[in-house]
Amino acid sequence: MNVSVRSRRATAASAAAALALVLSGCGADSGDGAVSLGFVNGGDTEFHTCLQASVKDTAEAKNAKIFTANSHQNPGTELSNIEDMISRNVDALIVQTVNVDALKGDIAKAKSANIPIFLTSVVTDDPSDILGAVVVDLKQVGELDAGYVEKDAAGSSVEVGVIAGAPGAASDLLVNGFTKALPDNAKVVANQPGMFNAAKAQDVAENMIQAHPKMSYAFVANEEMAFGALKAFQAAGADVKIVTVNGTDDGLAAVKGGRFAATVANSAMTTGKIAVTNAIKLLDEQKTDKIAMTPISLITADNVNSAPKYCSVEKKKS
Repeated sequence: MNVSVRSRRATAASAAAALALVLSGCGADSGDGAVSLGFVNGGDTEFHTCLQASVKDTAEAKNAKIFTANSHQNPGTELSNIEDMISRNVDALIVQTVNVDALKGDIAKAKSANIPIFLTSVVTDDPSDILGAVVVDLKQVGELDAGYVEKDAAGSSVEVGVIAGAPGAASDLLVNGFTKALPDNAKVVANQPGMFNAAKAQDVAENMIQAHPKMSYAFVANEEMAFGALKAFQAAGADVKIVTVNGTDDGLAAVKGGRFAATVANSAMTTGKIAVTNAIKLLDEQKTDKIAMTPISLITADNVNSAPKYCSVEKKKS
C-alpha cells in the first residue's frame, strides 16, 4: 500500500526539524511542504516535448517541485532515471515509459523505495501496483484511423501500408488497433517501423511505394513520421492518402490543406495536465479517477477547426 504524501512529508519534516534543533539549538522552518514530482520522459518526439512542457507548467502552477529526465527510447536509461529520481526522494514519479516490458523493473525499484509511479499514455495489466495513470486509448486511436479508411474506400479493394513507430508499447497498440479494425477489402501489404523518426519514415515509405505501387493508404504512427512519408510519396508521384496520429498544429494544417487525409487528436497538453493534477490528488488521498482517459477524436478536413490545442509551447523553426 502506498504511503500518502502527507505521511511522507510529515516524517521528513519531523526529521529535518529535529536535526535543525540539534544543530542550532533553536526552532527552524521545516520547509514549504511542497509536493515533489519526478517526470521520466520516454523520448524526443514533439509529443514528448509537449507532454513535458505541460507537466512542468501544471506542476509549477500547483506549486509542486518538478524534476525531469529523458530516457531517449532506451529501457536501460529509463531504469537509471528512475533510480536517480528515487535518490531525490520525490513524492511520486510520473513516467512516460519507453516500453511496457520495462515497467515491471521500474515499478519494483520505485516500490521498494516507497515511491509510487503514475503512468502517462499506457497502464499496466495490474494497476494495483501504481498510483494511477492517464491513458490514451491507443487501440481506439488506431481504430478511428481504420474507420476513416473503411468509409473512404467504400467497399473497394485497396492496399494499405503501415509505418509503425519504435517496437514497444505505444506503437504496437496503435498498429494492432488499426490493422485489426480494417475491413476485409483493405489489405495490409507492408508493415515496417519508422522509429518515430521523420527521415527513417521517409526511407521506409520510399521502399514501400516502390514495392507496392498500387498502395492507396498509409497509416503512420505519428505526424512527424507522416511528414517524412509524405515527401517520399510526393517524390514518387504516388497518390497515397495518409492517416496518422497526434493533432499538432502542423498536422492539423496538413489535414486542412489535404496533405493528410485524417489524424487522431490526442492532446499532449491535456495528458500532462491530467497527469500532474491527478497524481497530486491521489497522493493527498483526494477523490479522483485512478485511471483517467485523454479525450481523442478523428480529425478530417470537415472538422479540423474544432480540434483541441495540442501543445503549450511553440514549435521551434528548423
